[in-house]
Amino acid sequence: MRDVFFTFLMALGGSLAVAVAGLLVLRGPLRGRSVTAHIVVLLLVTVVSVLAGILGASMAMFISDHDLQVLLIVVGTAATVSLAVGLWAGRHLARASMWATEAREREREAEARRRELVAWVSHDLRTPLAGLRAMTEALEDGVVADPATVADYHHRISAETERMASLVDDLFELSRINAGALRLTLSDVPLGDVVSDAIASATPLAEAAGISLVAGSDGWPTVRGSVPELSRVVNNLVRNAIRYTPPDGTIVITGGQDAAGGWLAVSDTCGGIPEADLPRVFDVAFRGTPARTPARDAGGGLGLAIVRGLVEAHHGEVAVDNVNSGCRFVVHLPAVA
Repeated sequence: MRDVFFTFLMALGGSLAVAVAGLLVLRGPLRGRSVTAHIVVLLLVTVVSVLAGILGASMAMFISDHDLQVLLIVVGTAATVSLAVGLWAGRHLARASMWATEAREREREAEARRRELVAWVSHDLRTPLAGLRAMTEALEDGVVADPATVADYHHRISAETERMASLVDDLFELSRINAGALRLTLSDVPLGDVVSDAIASATPLAEAAGISLVAGSDGWPTVRGSVPELSRVVNNLVRNAIRYTPPDGTIVITGGQDAAGGWLAVSDTCGGIPEADLPRVFDVAFRGTPARTPARDAGGGLGLAIVRGLVEAHHGEVAVDNVNSGCRFVVHLPAVA
């Protein structure tokens, strides 16, 4: 019985020495390191603890050198397999942990954007609704009676209603994009036709603002896309340029094809966008800063966010840069195979 107790103490002493050393390593040099490193060290501590216990016990046991060698081979083989499995599992867990962390970050960012959007929409709808309520009550109560003022109220109510309807449409489109509910009907689309329709639609607005619209006459590519969504992209870019271009300014629309596919560019003379704002131009509810030419209509702040969502849904890219006295939006789209 005394020999058994002595053997137990020898094995316990060797195992505890390795365990304490491993704990110090985990709490010291490995603090904050990867999951893989922690798992490998834990496995090493386990295997070396067993090995230390065996060596300690062998000093109290009268086993032959041959038996000790066989035992060490068995333990070494098991240790090798355990370390290989632990290394694989550690890398797998590290990737899963990193993905989970990134997913939580994305969720927090998405939640922050949702709260910002709700607050922004509430603010943008409250002001016109208050005006509509006041004008409607004035008309109902007979406070406004002369025909000219009544006609002006009717015109302003119609304009505010149209603006709010456009805002709701933009919100619906953006929600479809963000929810992944957008379904594209792809076909071969001549980009020149889409640009021509957009210019025809925006010309009255540009003429009223004293702005010239100029489009290239040739070089338009044929791209793979959905006509309604591409029309929305071009219209939003052109109207955004009109909104921020001062009177007597010029908007130039060009297109072409390169190795990456078809491209479309809308250049204006808005005075440029501050460099610090360029990465935020396509964010929801971003309307620019006072450094940019004041807009005649602040807009909903969703047009460029919708552009980015629709372009990315086509597996394309959109970017903006300052050029000369304005800025240039460039859309790249997949070309027809």
